[in-house]
Amino acid sequence: MSDFDLVLSGTVVLPDLVVENGYVAVRDGKVVHVGEGVAPSAKERHELGNALILPGAIDAQTHSLSQKDQEDFIWSTRSAAAGGVTTIVDMPYDEGNLVCSAEAVQRKVAHAEPQARVDFALYGTINPEEGASRIAEQAEAGVAAFKFSTFGTDPVRFPRIPPALLEECFAAVARTGLTAGVHNEDDEMVRAAMAKVKAAGITDYRAHALSRPPLTELLASLQIYETGAQTGCPAHVVHCSLGRGYEIARSYRDQGYAATIEACIHYLTLDEENDVARLGGKAKINPPIRPRVEVEKLWEHVRAGNVTLVSTDHVSWSENRKTNPDMLANASGVPGLEAMVPLFVMGALKRDIPLTWAAKLMAENPAKHFRLAQKGALEAGKDADIAVLFPRPVRYDAAASGHNVVGWSPYNGIELPWTVGLTYLRGQQVFDGTEVAQPGTGRFVRPEVGR
Repeated sequence: MSDFDLVLSGTVVLPDLVVENGYVAVRDGKVVHVGEGVAPSAKERHELGNALILPGAIDAQTHSLSQKDQEDFIWSTRSAAAGGVTTIVDMPYDEGNLVCSAEAVQRKVAHAEPQARVDFALYGTINPEEGASRIAEQAEAGVAAFKFSTFGTDPVRFPRIPPALLEECFAAVARTGLTAGVHNEDDEMVRAAMAKVKAAGITDYRAHALSRPPLTELLASLQIYETGAQTGCPAHVVHCSLGRGYEIARSYRDQGYAATIEACIHYLTLDEENDVARLGGKAKINPPIRPRVEVEKLWEHVRAGNVTLVSTDHVSWSENRKTNPDMLANASGVPGLEAMVPLFVMGALKRDIPLTWAAKLMAENPAKHFRLAQKGALEAGKDADIAVLFPRPVRYDAAASGHNVVGWSPYNGIELPWTVGLTYLRGQQVFDGTEVAQPGTGRFVRPEVGR
């Protein structure tokens, strides 16, 4: 009898190497060996031809509970499994339960674990009225990072953290060994720009980008990184739509500071002049989708190694929250869990960017960023979290797939040349190309601080 439980052979994509005739061997839910050539025997063995075998993606930014009684983990983790995402990191801005205390963290874990089909980690945040007093207890409860915002989307659920309080929070987070991630839009400048747009009577698709011009994003990013520099806290911009933002982050890293930055898949895929013009409210995202010239700048930053993570900022608003003809009246955010990995692979191949960046930006780097020591790599001793993509062209349709709580997506109609056909979580198949594992397969994962 074979010593391995599972062996997959095909094109293995690692962060620094693509093994054309490779294989991954698994035992007891862990990767045991990655090799090249003839694959060893196993209890379960799949010769996958020219399929791409990648480490399961870690989506660094999801919002499973932003709309009460809408998506929840039952659906977000279903979309994740179908998209080759084996761990999601969920944001703390839940409708009716701002995750800002140890009790709130524990309540969310207890709520999510019975539903989860893939693993999940959690962000924590603060209630501005309590200051930074509950940061330490949330770290003890197992959050993987902290999230703040320089813009107030909602005074209770998604509050603005003013500069002095942000400094206090960063200092407290620094003591935990975790990272402070921040939504990067300058509140005062956004509100001034929004007032101008409304005064001009602009309500069509143009209104959103006009209400959040580039300087609103760049000033906030500078504040975030400088606050990190002054407090010794690792500072992370959770989404950046502008090439200039990646230059700023790189400059802080070059000065020796822990300054990381995230590119959401929508900023690498969609553009204002075509997609936002066509989709209207269904493409309203904060910060906004930018012109195609910025999309291509972001891909060049991927190529140059200036992007730390790629994520979705996934949120599945019901369609009535995204179809108001007044652009600014729509909710902000789009679903993307099922499509992120195929979209990134498509975009990279189109631009002759090595697929090693897929393994690095959607698996290895997120695992390091959130201190998830057992995740993120096809490497001996790590969890056998694996995504397999086949060269099967599919015109994406969120409703037709059956794995999304909503039937709309800004990516509907895009021809994906590579699609996810198998997903494994800790060596267990959680997606077979059609069906997704039952709820309860996933687990809450905690960071291992200091690694």
